[in-house]
Formats: sequence, C-alpha cells, structure tokens
Amino acid sequence: MKSVLNKIVPNREERRVLKKASRHMVKKINKKLKKARAVVGGSIAKKTFLKGDYDIDIFVQFDKKYYKNKDISKVLHSRLKALFPETSKISGLHKIHGSRDYFQILQDPFTFEIVPIYKIKKAEDAENITDISPLHTKWVRKKAKRKIDEIRLTKAFCKANNLYGAESYIRGFSGYTLEILTAHYKSFQSLIQAASRWKKGEKIDPEKHGVSKLNKSKISPLIVIDPVQDDRNTAASLSEKRFNEFVDLAKAFLRNPSPDYFKKKEFDLEKIKSASILRIVPLKGKEDVVGSKLIKCSEYIHQKLKKEGYLVKSHDWNWDNKEVYFWYFVKTKDLPKEKKHFGPPTKEKAHLREFKKKYSRYPLKKQGSRTYVILKRKHTNVNHFLKHLIESDMYIKEKVKEIKILI
Repeated sequence: MKSVLNKIVPNREERRVLKKASRHMVKKINKKLKKARAVVGGSIAKKTFLKGDYDIDIFVQFDKKYYKNKDISKVLHSRLKALFPETSKISGLHKIHGSRDYFQILQDPFTFEIVPIYKIKKAEDAENITDISPLHTKWVRKKAKRKIDEIRLTKAFCKANNLYGAESYIRGFSGYTLEILTAHYKSFQSLIQAASRWKKGEKIDPEKHGVSKLNKSKISPLIVIDPVQDDRNTAASLSEKRFNEFVDLAKAFLRNPSPDYFKKKEFDLEKIKSASILRIVPLKGKEDVVGSKLIKCSEYIHQKLKKEGYLVKSHDWNWDNKEVYFWYFVKTKDLPKEKKHFGPPTKEKAHLREFKKKYSRYPLKKQGSRTYVILKRKHTNVNHFLKHLIESDMYIKEKVKEIKILI
C-alpha cells in the first residue's frame, strides 16, 4: 500500500498550508464572538484528510446557558456578515439551509464550512446532531492516533468506488463511519477482510454499548453504534445497494489487491452507449437537495418504463460537474403495438363501473380477478417513449433544469 499512500497522504507543505489557513480563519472569527469560541473540526482536526482536500470545517461553540432559547445560526450570521461580504457569486459568505443553518466561505483553494453548535460535554445534552461533532473528533483522535494512514486508505478506497458520502442521493459511508470502522478493525486490510464476510444486519459496536437503545427507524444493512452516542447508528443512511457493493469490492480486492482500486474511474459514455441515455442539467441549489431531486427523477423514469412494459435490466446515473446522465439498459427496445390496460378487480363494483364508463368504446376482458381493455400504444420504441415522457411530464420538469435524450 506504500504506492497508494504516496498519492493520498498530504505532504508537509500541504499540511502546513491547511493548518495556517485554519488557524487564521478561527482567529478572525473569534475576534467577533462573545461567549462563544470557534474551533477547527472535521477531518482537519482529526488529521484524516486526503491529499488535495481543501475543505475545512470550523465549529463555533456557543455557551448553552448564555444563548439559551436563541437562534445561534442567526447570531453567527450577524457576526460573519461583519467579516465577509455576502454574495451570490463564487466567493464571500453563503448561508446553507439545514436542520440548523450553517455557512460557507469560498477562498480559493479553500472551502470553509462554519457550523454553529452548542458546547456540550456529553451527547445527551445535544440539541442537534452537529453539537456532538467535537465529541466525534475527540474519540477519533484518541482511538485512531496511530491509524491515520489506515483511515486514509479506507476513505480513498470508498471515494474511488463511489461509496463515500452519507448524503441522501449517495447513501454511502460517512467519513466518521469509515473512521470508526478502521479504528475498530485496527487497519484497512483487517476491515476489508472482515467486510468480505459481512451479511446484511452486521453490527459493529466499538464501545460495546449494545443495540437496545437504537432507534428502530435507523436500522440499515450495517449497524455501526456511535461510540459517543449509544442510541445512534452512524451508518443509518447506508443503502443496501451500497452495502452490497462494498462487500463485493472487499472480496474482489482480496483476490487481487491492486492499487487500481484506489483510482477514481472516469465516467465514460462509450461504455453505456447501448443503453437509453438522458443528459440532464441539474437545478441550482444545495448539493444534497439537488442530488435528492435527481435520484427521485431517475427512479421515477425507471418506474414509468416498467409500467409501460419495458424490461429494464439495469439502470444508474452519474453526476459529473455540471452535467448529469441517467441510463437504462432495456432488454426489448420495441414493444407490441397494443397493450393490456388493467382496471380494478371485479369485486370492486363502484370502481369497475367507472372503468367501464371511461373505456366504453373497448371490449372489456378479464384475467383472473382483474378486468382489462386492449389499447394501442402511442409509442412502441423506448427512446420515443422517453422523449415523449421528458417533454410532457411535469414531475420531471420540476426536478431538473434541462433534460434531453441522447440518440
């Protein structure tokens, strides 16, 4: 793994520059604060960041007693406005809406995220999940002090294979979850060996809290009990698809531990040219919100294809810079000119009368307990159907800025 580490571990100069930029920003913000203190957080504080990663998290810890019943996002906003001009352009201060609003400052090459939190000593005192972040940092620094490069290997492995990120449109592994897993298994290699044997429902509990307090709505294919918050599953957002992909990748890596697994695969349209492909220009806005709309749109189109009668063997999507691609591998690109349109079960008399009235010009047929009529399709070719769909469906139009089919 030495060759991989050479490419992902920041060199001394890069670490120096990030440290200097972080301290400068913290010092600048602290001059405007009262009964609050800015501190560096995230992967910079944990020292688990990768080469070329210039995202810097700064948490502003507010005294809970002094700021009781106050909106600390508004308080922080007023302080930051005095330091940085607000703008809609690519620099300055930007408000990001969330469970508690936070702020972004872009100063090339750095992206600062300034997050208001209450200063707490234990997780039970938190009013928002972000309040616990400094406790996460403290745990990682204590438990993973000699495993930093092992964590970097895990992060690089997941980033290269599109498994990194707990956002709703990714549903992969958060950085904190990967830090916990690597610290728990003590090395990247041991984690991969364990993951190759994981089954759905695997439980990881580094501090042996047990799962009795776990919120049942947060059950996922992999359960990772937060070391500092015993009722939280840090992998709650992990989808079954991403879980299975990680397990399969672990098995493949063990068969052939190549450095290629740590290299990001560039999206190649040529490799999917036999699919039906849609090119999308996404809406503007917060990445998580925009991404959520995209994945809903992708799945909506998939369901429409299935409902029309097309057999979709597989489908996926890719978001690369400003463009997005959806693609659908369809087994049969052309359907019969006629289709069965099913109505209600025969026992639902009222609904059946409405169905007969609507399709009074068509002979009513029966299949089992269901009624149906034979209708002519408007579009038999899959690409013609998709073109009609994206041009006429308002749900799709609301989820994207532009969309067109590549033929």
